[in-house]
Amino acid sequence: MTEDVQKHSVHTLVFRSLKRTHDMFVSDHAKSIALDDESHKLKMGTKLKADYGAVLHMPVLKEGKDRILHLSGSMQGQQGYTQPGDDPEYLITGTHAYPSGPGLALTADTKMHRNPSEGGVHSMALALPPSQVRLDASRTAASVADIHRHAGGAERSHPQSVVSLLEGGGTRNSALMRKAPTMPKPQWHPPWKLFRVISGHLGWVRSIAVEPGNQWFVTGSADRTIKIWDLASGKLKLSLTGHISTVRGVAVSSRSPYLFSCGEDKQVKCWDLEYNKVIRHYHGHLSAVYDLDLHPTIDVLVTCSRDATARVWDIRTKANVHTLTGHTNTVATVRCQSAEPQIITGSHDSTIRLWDLIAGKTRATLTNHKKSVRTLVLHPRQYTFASGSADNIKQWMFPDGNFIQNLSGHNAIINTLAVNSDGVLVSGADNGTIHMWDWRTGYNFQRIHAAVQPGSLDSESGIFACVFDHSESRLITAEADKTIKVYKEDDTATEESHPVSWKPEILKRKRF
Repeated sequence: MTEDVQKHSVHTLVFRSLKRTHDMFVSDHAKSIALDDESHKLKMGTKLKADYGAVLHMPVLKEGKDRILHLSGSMQGQQGYTQPGDDPEYLITGTHAYPSGPGLALTADTKMHRNPSEGGVHSMALALPPSQVRLDASRTAASVADIHRHAGGAERSHPQSVVSLLEGGGTRNSALMRKAPTMPKPQWHPPWKLFRVISGHLGWVRSIAVEPGNQWFVTGSADRTIKIWDLASGKLKLSLTGHISTVRGVAVSSRSPYLFSCGEDKQVKCWDLEYNKVIRHYHGHLSAVYDLDLHPTIDVLVTCSRDATARVWDIRTKANVHTLTGHTNTVATVRCQSAEPQIITGSHDSTIRLWDLIAGKTRATLTNHKKSVRTLVLHPRQYTFASGSADNIKQWMFPDGNFIQNLSGHNAIINTLAVNSDGVLVSGADNGTIHMWDWRTGYNFQRIHAAVQPGSLDSESGIFACVFDHSESRLITAEADKTIKVYKEDDTATEESHPVSWKPEILKRKRF
């Protein structure tokens, strides 16, 4: 005998199914799981050992007055451990009075902290991981040891062995010092002044590159043309047409008579400068190509695009060797160097990536910036680089991208950075301001806001690109008022006429 199954609407069935699921899984939704005492004890015991093992048994009751007297000599000037009355109740043993430094051993006879000797410091530095030692030893920013070297005798009030400990790659904790570190005196740089204004483009000038022989330079513009200018006279030598949208990047090869350009038309072109014609196209990007750079030692071209990738091209065969994926937004800038990491990219996803060129994979991702990273610049002599963003400029150290310092104060969208071997860093922003910085100390020694070309709106003052020529005596900027401006150092300026208005301010260095 067949039994009639009661028919329900789909809505009712779904609702019932939901209710069953709810009853099964969500009935104790807001209640926390009952704590098991045994596992909680185990967890806390492990945590104590792992995290607080070094300081677990710090204060121990005194074991005789003579040892306290012995201790008081080595601990003079430490405000961190106040001693109640003349008769201190506690003796510091089991660790040392300073915040823990890697491998700082206690002396065996007294189990008491002593400042390490010179020899001990160096042997300790050798025992540290090599990357840590190298990081601290070759730190190009004003490291604490550097600061003490520059900051005169007044700051040298604590023992010299502490300073040598800092140099040797030990702890750099500020509790070691009574005074906060101060910025060392910046190197004096002559101010720069406007030397020439070159007009000729009919749209925003977006990119700029100087040829290796320093005879001419090339600009790419929103008028879809590439123009070649004589560097000495500023006269137009040649116009190249072929792009069908804004030219966003140009680069001149030092290994062959080729000029490379890329634009918002997704095209990457190779121009033969003997014939002034396009000889190769590199097809592959799915959106506007924003920047390109040539590898200094191998025939490889790297481009980056709004499609969130960077691509590595073989110049001769036009083959797409690698597609560097990982960024989640427009890749705005790319730089190449012969040492590892050979490719560095900055993106609108506010990260910087260091790439392994051989594998085509990310070596490191730097996530310190809070806003889009629109520009990168590599220091010509040091193994360091800088990145520019709307939040600030940051300096980094290769090969791992260790953070050095922030250069804050250029409160605008920074489109471009340039640095010369004298240590002058130039940042150009969307609002038309140019800031000049001392690379080592991060001191902002000059601010320029050049007037726009007559007939332009004030809102059209914006710096899109800037570059030093190869003699480093000229700074060329590409601007939104359709001009190219050339700056040079003021020959008449001296250290007396333009003194460094610098006070040894307390360093407010952020840790990121």
